[in-house]
Amino acid sequence: MLLKTFIKWSNTNDSPSDSVVMQERMFSQLTQCEYAFTKSRMVAKMSSAELQNYENLSKQISLEIEKSKQDIEGTKEDFQHAKTIRKNRVEYGVLANIISEQPDRKQTDEKLTQLKKELQSLEEQSNQLDSKLELRRKQFHVLIASIHQLQALLETGEKTADDSLDVFDDEDIDILTRKAESDQMDVS
Repeated sequence: MLLKTFIKWSNTNDSPSDSVVMQERMFSQLTQCEYAFTKSRMVAKMSSAELQNYENLSKQISLEIEKSKQDIEGTKEDFQHAKTIRKNRVEYGVLANIISEQPDRKQTDEKLTQLKKELQSLEEQSNQLDSKLELRRKQFHVLIASIHQLQALLETGEKTADDSLDVFDDEDIDILTRKAESDQMDVS
């Protein structure tokens, strides 16, 4: 439009007042063109700055996303660690309860000492009973031997007690004793 006005102004030979008006129009249009050019250049600069700003924001957001991912990973590790600690604490609590139910070492040692004393006492009692039993066996053997002698006396009827002693020699007494022992074992 400015070019048309310029061509029109240069081709026309109008009056100087028309020429001045035309010239002012051209200046006015030229000023509008400069204004539009400056405005376009500023809009382009502003767009470029905004683009740079958006790129910076995008980089910053990307960095924050990476940092958040690392934080999440760290939190996951902390969570696993906390779960392990909690599990260990629960196990510790269970073991502590089991341990607290058991008597302490001092009580256990006292009980063990008491049981050893009881065992020793029972062993002594057993030994005493064994010796008593052995004495009773011997007495029983003597009794059985006497019974056999009496029985032999009764069977012989006519012989006296002195004669019956002569009838039994040492070998017969040993046989009677062994027989009495075997009879006693049969009875037991």
